Amino acid sequence: MREKAIALLKELTEAHGAPGFEDEVRSIFAQELAGAGDLSTDGNGSVFCEQGELGPRVLLAGHMDEVAFRVQNITPDGFIQFVTLGGWWSHTLLAQRVEVRTRDGRKILGVVSSKPPHFLPESERQRVMPAEQMFIDVGAASRKELEASIGIRIGDPIVPLTPFSPMADEHLFMAKAFDNRVGMACAIQASQELKGVECPNTLIACGTVQEEVGVRGATTAAVQAQPDVCIVLEGTPADDTPGFNRSASQGMMGEGVQIRMQDPTAIMNPALVDLCVGVARDCGIRHQLALRSSGGTDARAFHLSGRGVPTIVLGVPSRYIHSHNSIIDIRDYLSMVELAVALIRKLDRATVDSLTDYL
Repeated sequence: MREKAIALLKELTEAHGAPGFEDEVRSIFAQELAGAGDLSTDGNGSVFCEQGELGPRVLLAGHMDEVAFRVQNITPDGFIQFVTLGGWWSHTLLAQRVEVRTRDGRKILGVVSSKPPHFLPESERQRVMPAEQMFIDVGAASRKELEASIGIRIGDPIVPLTPFSPMADEHLFMAKAFDNRVGMACAIQASQELKGVECPNTLIACGTVQEEVGVRGATTAAVQAQPDVCIVLEGTPADDTPGFNRSASQGMMGEGVQIRMQDPTAIMNPALVDLCVGVARDCGIRHQLALRSSGGTDARAFHLSGRGVPTIVLGVPSRYIHSHNSIIDIRDYLSMVELAVALIRKLDRATVDSLTDYL
């Protein structure tokens, strides 16, 4: 599974998936799960693969999109002004490579730029430059050249340009968009592993759209999937680098899958948390618990859908997410796949009903 996981993560992380433009990621999902179940999409572009016909409906969901940019304007001399899609920290942007995808699918290399520090007053050099004062240079001499010859237009999506790369430690890999291509890869691999396996439920693997801009895809995906229980898969921020109190860290690379109990957008179903932790312990799956005071996931929409859906978030701790370069430990990813599969196999009708037995 490790080599398949590495190949799949490379393909997924190097794909373009700006919010609202997730088609490359969706195509990989559909290609990988062709024949595994019934494929469908909703009106916003979230994609589903449904396996089985009986028992409770178990939704296994990761979002397809990544933090990205979009062409807002083109200056007369051919520079691109852009808006951010999702939560960028502008510290990370300057001098980074990006790709602009044109309407006909061409990918144009560019670099995020600004007025050089040599020409800034001292007061401006010392502050963080807002993204609104940056631009993207693709080497065009004019707006006419950019539009007519290169083919870039207002509204085109832009993503970081970062190759998937192994690091010195054989377990560590660097790429863009581990938030949330690890979730997409897990949804795919767990579904593949369960293909043809007798499970006490109907499994719906799902790739949602537009999580990074407000959990929009999950809102409509829940309507289509009609889940009885939901497992959200995420690339979560690691807290194991200098500046953190490691004794309080809850997202350490190499310590296994993260089981999230709470964040500001969702308090996970306590019975489902206990079940998940119990499965991890029984199966000897390395794991860590997290109670987050910031952030949020698609769980926000899923747990509030319908009459309320028991929901849990499984995560792979990822250093430096929401930047051009993030890092994961592949062992944490593999533990997430293992736990997702083991948990799904436990979710029969009686177990799922017990999650909401409040009286």
